Amino acid sequence: MVPLWWYIVLGVVLFVIGAAGVLLRRNILVVLMSLELLLNSVNINFIAFGRYHADFRGQIFAIFVIAITAAEVAVALGILVALVRNKSTLKVDDVTVMKG
Repeated sequence: MVPLWWYIVLGVVLFVIGAAGVLLRRNILVVLMSLELLLNSVNINFIAFGRYHADFRGQIFAIFVIAITAAEVAVALGILVALVRNKSTLKVDDVTVMKG
């Protein structure tokens, strides 16, 4: 059996990479992918602690996070398609105000 701290270290590494991507990158698609990496690192920790405590609540939380993430991606990609049609850029610095 894999020790719990391996999962924690993996979750922390993925979280740090995702946080760095959100804070340092300027492309909106890269920021969204980094946000997904953040949420997946949280899912790894939920499932690891659920398995460690022999409880299914960690898996249930992970499923809810995956569902919320799927909805977030659908909305974000819709906004990005509208943004590219209007401004033809995906840089965060160029998109400061969303006007209709």
